[in-house]
Amino acid sequence: MLTFNSIDVETANADRSSICQIGVVHVQDGEIKDQWETLINPEDWFDPLNISIHGIDEKDTRNSPTLPDVRNELRRRLRGSVLVSHSSFDHVAFERAMSRYNLEQLQVTWLDSTRVVRRAWPERYGRSGYGLKNVARDLDISFKHHDAQEDARAVAELMLRACAATETDINEWLYRVDRPIFPPSRDAAARPRRSRASGRGAGTSVKRTGDESGALYGETILFTGRLRIPRRRAADMAAEIGCDVATSVSKKVTMLVVGTQNKNSLNGYEKSSKHRKAEALIEKGADIQILSEDDFSGLVDI
Repeated sequence: MLTFNSIDVETANADRSSICQIGVVHVQDGEIKDQWETLINPEDWFDPLNISIHGIDEKDTRNSPTLPDVRNELRRRLRGSVLVSHSSFDHVAFERAMSRYNLEQLQVTWLDSTRVVRRAWPERYGRSGYGLKNVARDLDISFKHHDAQEDARAVAELMLRACAATETDINEWLYRVDRPIFPPSRDAAARPRRSRASGRGAGTSVKRTGDESGALYGETILFTGRLRIPRRRAADMAAEIGCDVATSVSKKVTMLVVGTQNKNSLNGYEKSSKHRKAEALIEKGADIQILSEDDFSGLVDI
């Protein structure tokens, strides 16, 4: 079966619930049959960084529908389907946005295309390089990145390529993504995994090595600010879902989780030095997702 929907969202700020654009693509029997896109009034503020990425600002969405306004359209288009997104972030965005408005969650079966890509071409994307822009370029899929409908179309096309390359349909992929990317060797299975840790207390830096069987294996996460849970517990949770936990900003970092900022320690800035350095890398083209602590909790729960 090669019938599914793909989806992508853009957000107004680092809070994934601040959806400001939705793009949906419908694939039936291996062909793109329909597409749908809408701007969304997030009823939230727009971060200049997000505006620089997708080009959408408050004036563009002022007269657009809110998420409750398009709930019935989403239900009509998506209910009961396999819904593909590239990474878990769109899934988290909808979980959090629906909860914010006290709406029924999308009644769909989510499928993460990064997990598909990493298993379809493990020698190329098993450990890194599986971002949408990079994979689309390798597969010669042309699209305008960070436009929700264009991203959703690229996701649909790469899924069809992955299915063709592996002779695997969508239903099979729903099970295959839970299998290891690389079959464990006997030696590796015999070696106990060890977490590297440093620092003490809730506000110190803690390093971890991600579990290779985790859904987000290959991602590198960094925490900044004070979290509601102890930093060590957050690091353990991240490692359990596959993330390496870093202690400083670098090009290896793919996710920055922002907790509460202590204004007395910001030296007159509005954001921490880690946050500012990450944004500087993003402006230079780095693929770093900036998340709230609630967004991080959503990833852990998926």
